Amino acid sequence: MNFKDNKAIYLQIADRIGDQILSGALTPEGKVPSVRELAAEIEVNANTVARTYDYLQQNGVIYTKRGLGFFVSPEAKETIIRQRRDQLMQGEMDYFLGQLKAVGITPAELTQLYNNYLKN
Repeated sequence: MNFKDNKAIYLQIADRIGDQILSGALTPEGKVPSVRELAAEIEVNANTVARTYDYLQQNGVIYTKRGLGFFVSPEAKETIIRQRRDQLMQGEMDYFLGQLKAVGITPAELTQLYNNYLKN
């Protein structure tokens, strides 16, 4: 896994797990790889993965079954979508819209670009 410098590694791992849940690679009530398995797979310290799992558990994305490991919560997909929507609307959208305004992209042009994107 290639990590970026602008975001904590445990959050990038959480995003990856979220992507897997959204794509269906990890399903509701499905088992999540153990801390050690995932740490070995993506070549990070097990403590970093443990921090990721703690973060995901606090946010209701995964839960633990004592002695069995971590599992995807039934409402994980909805939780991730809500969190990502909020994050996009609160932070990234302001920057994006400011850039559109700065370079003179009109709402009509943006609509056309978005419609073309949806077709692909």
